[in-house]
Amino acid sequence: MTKLKSVFENKKAFIAFVVAGDPDFAACADNIVALAEAGADLVEIGIPFSDPVADGPVIQAADLRAFAAGLTTAKVFELVAEVRKRSQVPLVFLTYCNLVYQYGYDEFFTHCAELAISGAIIPDLPLEERDEVKPIAEAHGCQIIPLVTPTTPPDRIAKIVADVDGFIYVVSSMGITGTRDTINTDLDQLIANIRKYTTTPTAIGFGIHTPEQAAQMGAIADGIIVGSAIVDIISQYGHEAPAHLQAYVKAMQAALPA
Repeated sequence: MTKLKSVFENKKAFIAFVVAGDPDFAACADNIVALAEAGADLVEIGIPFSDPVADGPVIQAADLRAFAAGLTTAKVFELVAEVRKRSQVPLVFLTYCNLVYQYGYDEFFTHCAELAISGAIIPDLPLEERDEVKPIAEAHGCQIIPLVTPTTPPDRIAKIVADVDGFIYVVSSMGITGTRDTINTDLDQLIANIRKYTTTPTAIGFGIHTPEQAAQMGAIADGIIVGSAIVDIISQYGHEAPAHLQAYVKAMQAALPA
């Protein structure tokens, strides 16, 4: 069993997302540790990018704050090293293909291995080009986490989830990230389509931000991913965010089905 799969063992997983370096280096490290201490099962760290095609305004604004604070991809690894002094919480990156390519695939995933980064979500890495990255990542113990959307045809789902050994990121709604008051996608059917081809755990993201939604989505999938709501708390409270993040995580965890 991979480290990522173990996150989902015998429980519903709560996955928290932050933007690396938001609002600054030290505060971001504090926030990640606070999320872990509050019970986040996995923390997804977004590497700021100039053209984040999957991200809505809340996360884009966080990217800009991180850039203003001087964050670079190299500093992201320094940030994780700082977190690792204080927490062994499972971590994955959300990044974009150009960043990994520019850094160098082997060097990027070598650093991931050194810092126990268990996976990478790369929204702009299509299935047809995944084999350029996946073998290198897996050689360093890092799983490439694919995304399945509400419009992905079943025959393509079969190919996307083949030989995936971390988890499947299930996109709840079409469009970009951001909180949503209602999620109207037939996620039961989407998860059922995925289940035809794999037993790899599924986690639903995009839009989830209330305990009620956590309960609803947690009943369908093996875990939930919360991003914009957490980034918004960081935006609101700045260096006072850790206590607010911990209260939020505990409320969301309590809402997940047993």
